[in-house]
Amino acid sequence: MEIALYLHLLAATAWIGGSLFLFALGIFLKDKEAQKNVYLHIGPLYGYFESVWLTVLIITGLYMFFGHGLDEVLKSAIDSELAHIVLIKLILVTLITIFTIIHMYLAFKTHGKERTKLQLLLSRGSSMSIFILNLIILWYAANLRSLL
Repeated sequence: MEIALYLHLLAATAWIGGSLFLFALGIFLKDKEAQKNVYLHIGPLYGYFESVWLTVLIITGLYMFFGHGLDEVLKSAIDSELAHIVLIKLILVTLITIFTIIHMYLAFKTHGKERTKLQLLLSRGSSMSIFILNLIILWYAANLRSLL
């Protein structure tokens, strides 16, 4: 179980750190052409890199979920604080996974091309959702860990 926690924390660090870095680039890199070039070159690499870490997060998270008996907590003690935190975290992880799939689909489909207004809205909206959900999930993860 310790190796799963270590891998989970490592993956979370890579996943959230990458998200923070790209978010910072989007804010502080004011030159739109430079921003476009940076995303054009690092986008695909970042997408593959983050896909691996998200997969590791999901696999280790499920391993710990069942290994700590949290599935049983959801079945037998649904009114407990632990069950409440676990349920919210599961919902948030599902949402972040959906937003990641949407974002990556659009990113790879439109890589090096001009995006339509809808594609741009969906891409930026999913990206912002991922960023915000990362921080919220981190909060619930810390609370969950303190209860275990």
